[in-house]
Amino acid sequence: MADEAPFQFLHNEVIQYLFKSAENRETENGRNVTKLENMGFRVGQGLIERMTKDTVRFKDELDIMKFICKDFWTCVFKKQIDNLRTNHQYLAFTCGLVRGALSNLGVKSIVTSEVSIMPACKFQVMIQKM
Repeated sequence: MADEAPFQFLHNEVIQYLFKSAENRETENGRNVTKLENMGFRVGQGLIERMTKDTVRFKDELDIMKFICKDFWTCVFKKQIDNLRTNHQYLAFTCGLVRGALSNLGVKSIVTSEVSIMPACKFQVMIQKM
């Protein structure tokens, strides 16, 4: 529980910093969203590396997605994946987080998100065959 608060504060500060720099016209908003997504990508890579260091190899992409939905998501958000409550400006980081985790597991993907009714959001993972 104590390790959850610093992550939330850091995440909020990063988002505030990026959006304030867009308001001050230091950088454009689209560029900041890309920065946020790239930060999430790197965090996802590092986190999945730590989480899977002592696990056996996954059989296929379905097993990888099950791991992401159950273990990875619960580790990051302390919630089940079907009950995530978030704000739409956090989604770029979260999409990058999932994409980075999948990338480190050898799955090339495109992760998109959609907010239909607040506070719910949907993530779509499209796996790209190599």
